[in-house]
Amino acid sequence: MMNTGIVHFEAFIITAFLFIASPGIDTMFIINKSLTQGKIAGVFSTFGINVGVFIHTFFAAVGLSWVLAQSAMAFMIVKYLGAAYLIYLGIKSILAKGEEDDNVALSNVEMKRRKHFTSGIMTTLFNPKVALFFLSFFPQFIAPSAVEDKMPFLLLGVVYAGIAILWFLLLTFLASTFSSKIQGNSTVKKWMNKGAGVVFILMGLKVAFSKK
Repeated sequence: MMNTGIVHFEAFIITAFLFIASPGIDTMFIINKSLTQGKIAGVFSTFGINVGVFIHTFFAAVGLSWVLAQSAMAFMIVKYLGAAYLIYLGIKSILAKGEEDDNVALSNVEMKRRKHFTSGIMTTLFNPKVALFFLSFFPQFIAPSAVEDKMPFLLLGVVYAGIAILWFLLLTFLASTFSSKIQGNSTVKKWMNKGAGVVFILMGLKVAFSKK
């Protein structure tokens, strides 16, 4: 791209999409949310995740993510916070009672949307591997003369988040279409929540036991 410091932009788009579309924590998170709590949950979680992506991009651009790359202690703290949050979401889903959740959703729609949005941000923000990935991936598409410039890094982050939003919204609509057919069955919904809880816990354990 001219005058931006970005090189091989088409290759970046293709590679970024392949990374985003490959099964991972974010993909499982969106599918889980959309299946068990519907389209709105998936949509707001999608935007939350990608706000987290841009925050990580900003941190990497200004050099804060380098601390995670160099400090084992910082990496471990962020990693365990992320794992604990996912396990918390899992336990909460397992213990949730379907009817009470429906009533809360009806009376506090805005609160539920904020929770989905916030959970998306937290899930991404407390995943240190996202920061390390951006540190190693983005510089490959920045011209050597622009490596010290923050703008190319931020632009790549915006493009990456845009691709991720489109992909996760597609997953959301597909998963929520299936979900809408069974949401009326309280028994199925109850067991879906428990299943989603187990998946969240497994995701948390995967983060906890992951290495750099």
